[in-house]
Amino acid sequence: MNITIERALPDDAEEILKYLKMVGGETDNLTFGAEGLPFSTEAEAEYIGSMGNSGDDIMLVAKESGKIVGIANLNRLPRRMSHRGDFGISVTKQYWNRGIGGMLMTEIIEFAKLNKFEIIDLQVRSDNVAAIHLYEKFGFKKMGTHPAFHKVNGYNIPYDFMSLEL
Repeated sequence: MNITIERALPDDAEEILKYLKMVGGETDNLTFGAEGLPFSTEAEAEYIGSMGNSGDDIMLVAKESGKIVGIANLNRLPRRMSHRGDFGISVTKQYWNRGIGGMLMTEIIEFAKLNKFEIIDLQVRSDNVAAIHLYEKFGFKKMGTHPAFHKVNGYNIPYDFMSLEL
């Protein structure tokens, strides 16, 4: 397995949107399903381009042989919350339990420290034991639970709120 972690580029937009549809269809652990996210390739490319070399926002892609197998992003919150960032991560099911989440997490935390984030926040499905284990391994602590963060097939799905103080 030869995985590279790199900043997403506008040229990755089309593949990122395809990846999100695929990974959304593989699990109910995300806030979207097989429909992916409602963005055009052009809008996604513009969003990625707007990050450039920002110290506030980053999207990383994990690739094997040029194919995206994981994505992580960190976005600084605005105004009086600018000491915090909101974190998201996904890895395609075929690549679960191969250390890719940890590789992405390491790079995100390094970026956050370099750019003076004080806290990283995330939300995780309460029964996603593997993801919670990964986050705890990196020092994230549970702050609370939302009992109906989203719905899947009419059922309320609880999510844990976790944070990491840097």
